[in-house]
Amino acid sequence: MKIILNSILTATCCFLLTSCNTSQAPETLNTSEPSHPKLILTANGVNSIKSQLGKTPLFDKSLEETKAEVDAEIALGIDVPVPKDFSGGYTHERHKKNFLILQKAGVLFQILDDEKYAIYIRDMLMAYAKLYPTLPVHPQTRSYARGKLFWQCLNDSNWLVYTSQAYDCIYNWLSKEERDVLENDLFKPFADFISIENPQFFNRVHNHSTWGNVAVGMIALVMDDDSLLQRALYGIKNVNLDANMKDNDGGFINKDGKVGFFANLDEPFSPDGYYTEGPYYQRYAMYPFLIFAEALQNKKPELKIFQYKDSVLLKSVKTLINLSDADGDFFPINDAQKGMSYYSRELVTAVDIAYHFGGNDPQLLSIAQKQDRVVLDDSGMSVANDLQLNKAKPFVKSSIELRDGPNGDQGGIGILRNEPMELVFKYAAQGLSHGHYDKLSYSMYEDGNEVLQDYGLARFVNIEQKGGGNYLKENTTWAKQTIAHNTVVQNEASHFNGEYEIGSMYHSEGYLFDIGNRNLQVVSAKEKNAYPGTEMHRTMAMIKDSSLTKPFVLDIVKVTSNKPNQYDFPFYYLGQLMQTNFEYSAPKSLAPLGAANGYQHLYSEGKGISDGNNSTLNWLLNGKFYTLTTVTSQGDELHLARVGANDPNFNLRRDPALILRKKNSKDALFVSIIESHGTYSPVSELAINAYSNIKKLEVLFDDSYYTAVAIWTKDEHSKLFIISNTNNQKTQKHQISINGKEYQWTGPFTFQNIK
Repeated sequence: MKIILNSILTATCCFLLTSCNTSQAPETLNTSEPSHPKLILTANGVNSIKSQLGKTPLFDKSLEETKAEVDAEIALGIDVPVPKDFSGGYTHERHKKNFLILQKAGVLFQILDDEKYAIYIRDMLMAYAKLYPTLPVHPQTRSYARGKLFWQCLNDSNWLVYTSQAYDCIYNWLSKEERDVLENDLFKPFADFISIENPQFFNRVHNHSTWGNVAVGMIALVMDDDSLLQRALYGIKNVNLDANMKDNDGGFINKDGKVGFFANLDEPFSPDGYYTEGPYYQRYAMYPFLIFAEALQNKKPELKIFQYKDSVLLKSVKTLINLSDADGDFFPINDAQKGMSYYSRELVTAVDIAYHFGGNDPQLLSIAQKQDRVVLDDSGMSVANDLQLNKAKPFVKSSIELRDGPNGDQGGIGILRNEPMELVFKYAAQGLSHGHYDKLSYSMYEDGNEVLQDYGLARFVNIEQKGGGNYLKENTTWAKQTIAHNTVVQNEASHFNGEYEIGSMYHSEGYLFDIGNRNLQVVSAKEKNAYPGTEMHRTMAMIKDSSLTKPFVLDIVKVTSNKPNQYDFPFYYLGQLMQTNFEYSAPKSLAPLGAANGYQHLYSEGKGISDGNNSTLNWLLNGKFYTLTTVTSQGDELHLARVGANDPNFNLRRDPALILRKKNSKDALFVSIIESHGTYSPVSELAINAYSNIKKLEVLFDDSYYTAVAIWTKDEHSKLFIISNTNNQKTQKHQISINGKEYQWTGPFTFQNIK
């Protein structure tokens, strides 16, 4: 069904204040001002914006770009097709485009006073009001909560969040009869469908439910429907749902019964503003979180939403920026599409709102300046004004620990930075349904480029050719599995046996995070539950030593178990292998490295056996040389592997890896250095400093209490790093004897010359 409306209908403006729902508490109403707009725009804000047009270049530029986009859509006419496609398909993308344009048309009507935008919104909404009552659930059956306009309720909620804003902007312009049609035939049934008719979607703690809660809450605020607003804030009460009901994402109904918008603020966010699903989904959820917070602040300031949970929403914006690399791309923690960044539309909105309602932090202005656009509301005008006044200051991203869990006691993410290097160490909770089985994993960056990668997700978002744009089966069989990450795998089984229910019960424990000395930054954490009877303790240090030109990373992984096991330790390096110092044999035909738990997706391209000396791998990436130097024991296996086995549809990237394997070992110690050195120019064809500066890496001492690692450089510098494995107190004094020499220090670690 395609509806093209080209005739201009005569509309009568209605400026009378509408009466509120009878369940609305009188003391919460503000009738001293016109009732609309009142969500992201206010009547006073609109007047202020109009008075400043032509004086704020960034706002004016954003306004002109938006006007050009919306005008082009209006010229094409209105298209409201009968839904049939997955994401990436025509009907999906058309309905998505419609809600984005509706929201923009609404603000243009308010700011420019041009009725063509109101007419466009009205006519499209009337088309939806005619279509919606005729729709069954979406014909695509993959989702645990099928929508009507879209294949899942999540996207239906996206539609209502944006469209509510358009309706708010033309509410007073519409006649009462038109409003009655829209509310009775479209908005109220729509809100009931995504909530009451889909409680398994609405009554959760998850980014899906956040969108659902906010969708109902936004339309409730427009219609002054307090019962709907209570449903949005606190969920559907007295719903008989199994607390362990599992959806197709692996998510669950909140077991403590707390649901709704406030529960989605309480549970996933830590006190530091870290969102447990990871930065990719934090970015996605920031739009509903902050747009609803802005609407609540404008309509119901008595809720003090921006002060809720110690201002966690405002904190979360800065936290999210800190979870990005030098180019602004978010670190791919848990399910995450690489390349998503703070240039996304969600972060433009988040930065502007956080600036306007969060005390005008000038560092946020520098991010807005890079984004080079603002939202067309009061917050966007604040940002544009202050940028015009040159108030911006650089956003300085330094080393930071971000705690996980509602109380900040479920591990976390440690980020070490010393230009040009960045290290991201994950020792967090499971991360809800989008979490991966990758305890104590890490990734490493230089100048915003991945050096040792986290794979991210197996999905091509909104690309119809690849599974309708949805998650591919390889996301479960590969991307979530432990072997896909830079961490220890025991007996070719994933952490928690790859079971969400078990993984959700536990989290890693931070052991120390010390960034007091910029040239010796250390993060350390323990994991005791990934494998029963086995404990893993990983310590990572970013060290800038005068003998080397760049910081390097020292990595110590100590594994203790109650029985012998096989341990695999992968390094997912990016770039072209230059050289190894160990001999390896290449198979005549490629075969998978294993049969399950991600191993079935790894080709074995070569195998070597350690002679007991250090093993090295040297590679080239983006004109820079890197070397991994690792301590290996006699008989350790070194596997050169590549992603892509058992992947007939080519859903996986063909990325390389080196996997260290220790067999039949009760305990294991993996010690490595990852080093950036030298350059290559294809123009000059010169390779400079192409070889590692590390001469030798050696474990001088290791027991349950201490681990001591010696580093010799080629220019004869020698240093010793010692970590206390059981006492992390900063004031604790330590003394041990190594090879007849005494070493003393205070605190959990030391880095000093070898005596």
